[in-house]
Amino acid sequence: MITLHSFGPGFGLPDPSPFCIKAELLLKISGLPYQRANGDLRRAPKRKLPLIVDDGVTIADSSFIRFHLESRHGIDFDAGLDAERRGTLWALEKMLEDQIYWIIVDERWMDDANFARGPANFFKPVPAPLRPLICAMIRRKVRRNLDGHGIGRHSPAEKMVLAARSLDAIVGILGNRDYLGGEAPAGADATLGAFMIAGLCPLFDSRFRELVEARPSLVAYATRIKERFFPVAEAVRQAA
Repeated sequence: MITLHSFGPGFGLPDPSPFCIKAELLLKISGLPYQRANGDLRRAPKRKLPLIVDDGVTIADSSFIRFHLESRHGIDFDAGLDAERRGTLWALEKMLEDQIYWIIVDERWMDDANFARGPANFFKPVPAPLRPLICAMIRRKVRRNLDGHGIGRHSPAEKMVLAARSLDAIVGILGNRDYLGGEAPAGADATLGAFMIAGLCPLFDSRFRELVEARPSLVAYATRIKERFFPVAEAVRQAA
């Protein structure tokens, strides 16, 4: 059986990382049996999660997890889609992962109140006297990564201009479909579903969430993904 190594539930989400949610959605869409395990970043080949272990073979990174499922298990996540649609959906995935991801990171890690609500909890195992120092050190590293990417050099307003343009593009690509693949989810639905679920997280003070909420088709889409693939978590949320 495939074992998915991820962070586990957090922030009221299936996982704090949209990439881990994506990997689990890929497994759910594939229909292959799997189990979850708490990952250890220190032992991860790329020092990142998610990763899967499939019959003794370790595959790190959500995109390479998809490629492995396709090649090893014969899964065609984009079955029935023509080459143009496949290309469009791959481009959409990279837009989410290479731009929207960093906007979400910026909101969660660089805003002091958001950091206290969310990422600060990652450091609870650190001895209390060292915790402020470690938190400050890691946040400086995140800031350097944001600046190195380029998104961190923009003003908050400029970031939201970029985010709005991307979300409008997604609305257009989704159109009136239930899923990016049409009536059934395609591979890119794992990515879009993960990022919409993460982006709509109510825990954080988020201008990005407000942009998503202003686009009803994306809110409805995220709800469909949650109800179909994470029904227990969604039922708990609705009851609360």
